[in-house]
Amino acid sequence: PSVLDSFALLSGQLNTLNKVLKHEKTPLLRNQVIIPLVLSPDRDEEIMRQTEGRVPVFSHEVVPDHLRTKPDPEVEEQEKQLITDAARISPDAAQKQIQSLNKMCSNLLEKISKEERESESGGLRQNKQTFNPADTNALVAAVAFGKGLSNRRPPGSGTSVQSGQPGAGAIITGASGMQQVPMTGAPAQQQPMLAGVQMAPAGQPGKV
Repeated sequence: PSVLDSFALLSGQLNTLNKVLKHEKTPLLRNQVIIPLVLSPDRDEEIMRQTEGRVPVFSHEVVPDHLRTKPDPEVEEQEKQLITDAARISPDAAQKQIQSLNKMCSNLLEKISKEERESESGGLRQNKQTFNPADTNALVAAVAFGKGLSNRRPPGSGTSVQSGQPGAGAIITGASGMQQVPMTGAPAQQQPMLAGVQMAPAGQPGKV
């Protein structure tokens, strides 16, 4: 009952206020001037809540801007000039200007989006890694310090000398560490060379 009584009281007061505002003798509110009665440089939480955080204080600096009902005289003159210029243009010319402006804006937006796509793709290309740092470090360590290389030699390398068939020179494996030794039996003939080692002529066994 108390809630219903309060609701009925509020409803009656609102109806009375509407009747007063709609009365012909009541002046229009748009013709009334709002005068600030209290100005404070301190932060006002109620004003912050009502203005959604846009106006933190209600001081003498913000009152002329927020309570202004007309633009600045310079802005008002510019608006009048623009309205006069717009009235002189025919509808066809205005439509052509609108179409040209829309075309320019579309081209500009397309260029901007293209530049954004190219910059994004270029950034992705620059950030993409084309090598494996672990493999690079392992390769540098193997070349410079021999890290990770095996000390074992393949069987038969460095010590054996195999005699070739008649008519062919002998094949010497592991000859990179051997010293060149002249062969006996044909001092006047030019003897073939293989891997820095002088070979015996055909039909004679090589001697190292």
